[in-house]
Amino acid sequence: MELCLIRQDAFTLDVLEVPQGSGSGFVWDTDGHIVTNYHVIRGASDLRVTLADQSTFEAIVVGFDQDKDVALLRISASKEKLRPIPVGVSADLLVGQKVYAIGNPDVIQTDAAINPGNSGGPLLDSSGNLIGINTAIYSPSGASSGVGFSIPVDTVSGIVEQLVKFGKVTRPILGIKFAPDQSVEQLGFSGVLVLDAPANGPAGKAGLQPTKRDSFGRLILGDIITSVNGKKVTNGSDLYRILDQCKVGEKV
Repeated sequence: MELCLIRQDAFTLDVLEVPQGSGSGFVWDTDGHIVTNYHVIRGASDLRVTLADQSTFEAIVVGFDQDKDVALLRISASKEKLRPIPVGVSADLLVGQKVYAIGNPDVIQTDAAINPGNSGGPLLDSSGNLIGINTAIYSPSGASSGVGFSIPVDTVSGIVEQLVKFGKVTRPILGIKFAPDQSVEQLGFSGVLVLDAPANGPAGKAGLQPTKRDSFGRLILGDIITSVNGKKVTNGSDLYRILDQCKVGEKV
């Protein structure tokens, strides 16, 4: 995938295409949808997608989820040129299972040592099924290969479905502000301490109590969320992870 910046030369007034970067992606369906990382396309004024047969197409951004680093593009290519990747299921993965990271440069890395150009490329199992998107690395050198991180396929599927239908991603919220995890730990508690729960928000309507001060200025701690839908909540990350699995309007 090639990213270009379009600008006008100050002296000749010619329109120039300045290569801005490159990344990887994969075909999601025969409607021309391409999935990649959001950070791959961020700031690009012009996008091109090059398919396996080296044919190149202008791409438009359908939508993106900046928090999860997923972006959805669309190209106008014939169905014959588009070969959607088989999609796996996160629950089927096993510790020690072989996986394959594919991206740019054009190599297959069987140890899943992700390189910078692999961003947005698919992570596959040994059957060729999509199990994630390559998104980040930990590398002492800042380049080459290091410890790779990929977005789970179930997360990708949920995001892409919303982007295809609505062009944006909506997530359920409780409508609260909560204390930093470190502050809660210092108080000797485990869970999410509610700092604010507006009366017109979901949590406020459900009766969750915020942290406040009494008439003497003494701090009265609000409710502490320790579980949601029967799943244990020890910190803010747990809460976000559980809510991500819920649907907007669903009762918890």
